[in-house]
Amino acid sequence: MALADPTRVAIVARLAGGDATVKELTEPFHLTQQAISRHLKVLEEAGLVSRRKKAQARPASLEVERLVEVLAWIDSQRREWIDRHNRLEQHLRRLAGERR
Repeated sequence: MALADPTRVAIVARLAGGDATVKELTEPFHLTQQAISRHLKVLEEAGLVSRRKKAQARPASLEVERLVEVLAWIDSQRREWIDRHNRLEQHLRRLAGERR
C-alpha cells in the first residue's frame, strides 16, 4: 500500500503544501534523490501523485481527488476495524480470566 511507508506519507504531506521537485523533496530526508524518486513512483502508480515536465524540472503534484477517495474508503472501514479490535480485546480478556 502506497501510504504504508512513513516517508511516502511525509512526501504526500509536503505536496499538500504545493508542488515540489525531487531535489526539494529530498531536503528534509536523509535519502538520495534516487530513493525519493522510487517513493514518488509508488505514489504515482497509486494515483496519488502526478509529475509533469516543466522546463528541465519534473515537479510532483498531489492528486487531491484521489487522496479524498482513499480517505473516504478508510473512513468507511473505520467502524469495522474498531468492532474487530473490540472483539479481540474481549476475547483476550476472557482468555486472561480463564488462566487465573
